Amino acid sequence: MPLIEPKKTIEVLQKHHFVFNKRFGQNFLIDPHVLEKIVAAAELTKEDAVLEIGPGIGTLTEALSDAAGMVLAIEIDDKLMPILKETLAGRENVIILHQDALKADLQELSTHYAGGKAFKVVANLPYYITTPIVMALLEGNAPVESLTVMVQKEVAARMMAKPGTKDYGALTLAVQYYSEPYLAANVPQNCFMPRPDVASAVIRLKKHETPPVGVQDPALMFRIIRASFNARRKTLVNGLKNAAELKLQDGAIRQALEKCGLSEMVRGETLSLEQFAALSDALRELM
Repeated sequence: MPLIEPKKTIEVLQKHHFVFNKRFGQNFLIDPHVLEKIVAAAELTKEDAVLEIGPGIGTLTEALSDAAGMVLAIEIDDKLMPILKETLAGRENVIILHQDALKADLQELSTHYAGGKAFKVVANLPYYITTPIVMALLEGNAPVESLTVMVQKEVAARMMAKPGTKDYGALTLAVQYYSEPYLAANVPQNCFMPRPDVASAVIRLKKHETPPVGVQDPALMFRIIRASFNARRKTLVNGLKNAAELKLQDGAIRQALEKCGLSEMVRGETLSLEQFAALSDALRELM
């Protein structure tokens, strides 16, 4: 009986006297249809190296092992290590590491375990570290090709949002600068054990080979984006001039907005990624 079956999950947990740890945000998947959707969305082949973060008792790991060439599963909870060694015994293409994924050197792990290949990340992410994990994997030079992850439904909505909507924000722009998001499935609470308080969603983020917009200083653009959403209800002029870290003068902001064809009354929540990039370049020339 596969681990995804609720009876099997309960049997394994009871055998090892496992107690769920809220600190690690543990909610184990028990719905085979959702499992199939995750694996399908990841578009795995036997040529792929998969990085799984938070494998739990190995439910998703089983399916990933069948679909991919190799699976590197990183688990932070030491109490799950003996369970994983038992449930995944005999799966020669699975490697289990007891580590904090936020502190892992993915370049070293890729070189050591995956022959230098970029990972396809597939995971039922602990919700308390969703954003730090996703951004760490998207930013910088992490050897990651794509992410197919279970997240809170509201977080998925923010990643997919359009300008001017309530879900649109700094996370939206960061995710869409680095990747192309695709909503693979909505997942109700009853698909997990224990049942979480919120609904979930499976989202795939395929990393761009090159960003969809050109910008001279991406770091500056994201400082401008954060400042504009920190003062969401204010006009962009007021939000940016009050951002101490930017040190922008009122006149420079208005001049840059005019150069970009934007009104002095515009709010940051209405600007597209392309408009933020253009505004960043215009402000950079005036700083």
